[in-house]
Amino acid sequence: MNMEHNPQPAWRRHLVVGVFGLLAAVLVWRAFDLQLTDREFLQDHGDQRYLRVVQTEAHRGMITDRHDEPLAISTPVSSVWVNPSQLVQNRGRWPELAKLVDMSEDQLNTLILPRRKRGFLYLKRHVQPAVAEAVAKAAIPGVHLAGEYRRFYPGVEIAAHLLGFTNVDDRGQEGIELAFDAVLTGTPGKDRVIKDRLGRVIEYVERIQPAAPGKDLALSIDRRLQYVANRELGKAVQKHKAMAGLMVILDVNTGEILALVNQPSFNPNNRAELKGEFFRNRAVTDLFEPGSTIKPFTIAAGLESGQYTPATRIETAPGFFRVGRHTIKDIHSYGNLDVTGVIEKSSNVGSTKIALSMDADILWNVFNNVGFGHLTQVELPGETNGRLVNHKHWREIEHATLAYGYGMSVNALQLVRAYATVANGGMLYPVTILRREQAPQGMRVMSQTTADAVSLMMERVVQTGTAKTAQVYGYRVGGKTGTVHKNIQGGGYAEKDYRSLFAGYLPVSKPRLAAVVVIDGPRAGQHYGGLVAAPVFAEVMHEAARILNLPADALDGVPADSGVRMASSPAKPAPAGPRIQ
Repeated sequence: MNMEHNPQPAWRRHLVVGVFGLLAAVLVWRAFDLQLTDREFLQDHGDQRYLRVVQTEAHRGMITDRHDEPLAISTPVSSVWVNPSQLVQNRGRWPELAKLVDMSEDQLNTLILPRRKRGFLYLKRHVQPAVAEAVAKAAIPGVHLAGEYRRFYPGVEIAAHLLGFTNVDDRGQEGIELAFDAVLTGTPGKDRVIKDRLGRVIEYVERIQPAAPGKDLALSIDRRLQYVANRELGKAVQKHKAMAGLMVILDVNTGEILALVNQPSFNPNNRAELKGEFFRNRAVTDLFEPGSTIKPFTIAAGLESGQYTPATRIETAPGFFRVGRHTIKDIHSYGNLDVTGVIEKSSNVGSTKIALSMDADILWNVFNNVGFGHLTQVELPGETNGRLVNHKHWREIEHATLAYGYGMSVNALQLVRAYATVANGGMLYPVTILRREQAPQGMRVMSQTTADAVSLMMERVVQTGTAKTAQVYGYRVGGKTGTVHKNIQGGGYAEKDYRSLFAGYLPVSKPRLAAVVVIDGPRAGQHYGGLVAAPVFAEVMHEAARILNLPADALDGVPADSGVRMASSPAKPAPAGPRIQ
């Protein structure tokens, strides 16, 4: 049966064409809208997916000595970081990664798996250049390198306690690095970059803010003196089997610290196995009783009072003196001494009698005026101010023992500042660890006459008294030894545990360098300051005089049997000549 073909109605074709036409118009309109009307909105969202602002590290300022020789510098290094969320998808390359960064696969598991949803994790900071090159060459997905800076100390241990160190983020943790962290730390820069979906930078778009490096810092330290002091102090600590030692050298005319060393020291470039106690800068943090090194200031008080002159006689026989229930003793009975002899022989009895003959405020004023009991205000962290009780609260025995350095406490920097005050004629200068372009304004705290008289007395101590081992050939040296029983926990003093001290300066005719040496706990048999600490002073000053080219002021030398080191190059003593005054 034939069936008649019935074509679709025309309206249906028109409807389909119209719908498609309408859709095409909508698409055209939407494309127009996206390109023109919403372009900025869409561009912004696209940029958010690929544009990033990254921080660029700023170079930390360099620390130099007074002659601009580097003591601490920052060098560029690479650190390895990973994208854990991406790295977990490439477990097959973990053995390769572990080998590259010197880690075990177990360590990678422990570090990465708990953080698998994070997008950033440092894997290893400050790697060697060869490691960074190998990581870059391996191109493991999710593993990247970041540029950073690492602090490096060219002198290694010679100024470790002074300089301190930085942490892995190059921020100061101890010493100068901590005290001047705000100055040394630069301002990071900001760059806008395009990253791909793997987080890799594929294009630098613009620099938003350039990195501003930290400021360089010039210290007052002379690296040459620092090296010599560290070497000789280390020898002494080892020779005498001591617990520790320290030495501070001060420029008496400017108050600048030229050397500050501690032993034992440490390597600030490698601190992995060291404990915090190794980092303590004992020269400013540790307090000790100064012992006989305080006697020059007791004598100065006597001279300032007007009751005494260098020739005034003091009876010290029979070698002991009763103060209430207490007995003050000398090593020997020195008999009748003049005031100079009291210092020369280091008589406790003589010093006590002088102190007790004066009102307490006279002695206290001298001690207080030269800085005992006060912070030096040096630009180093952790300084302690010591202990000097006001004279209004002294008992008679405290008045007596303070005369020879017991019952008070100082740090080494305070002690060397006090000796520098005598050396420069009674002028007290502020102490600094920063290089000074000119001498600061000083403050008179002792009369010139008294300071000069005490200085001559201390020269006798070195020439014929307890400090012969502090002599330096060709130079007049003034100073004083000290041997102190150490305090024990709970009160009292250890019978056989000592600190050996020497404080002094040279040249006496025109003083330039003052120094303090403290050897803590010598255990090799000798413990007197004249045998343990004074020789360190002599060795260091022998080199310092040569390094700084100090004019000799004793051309007739020193006694031939003194065993003194030469402070100049000739192997034999120079011919006797006139003494330069």
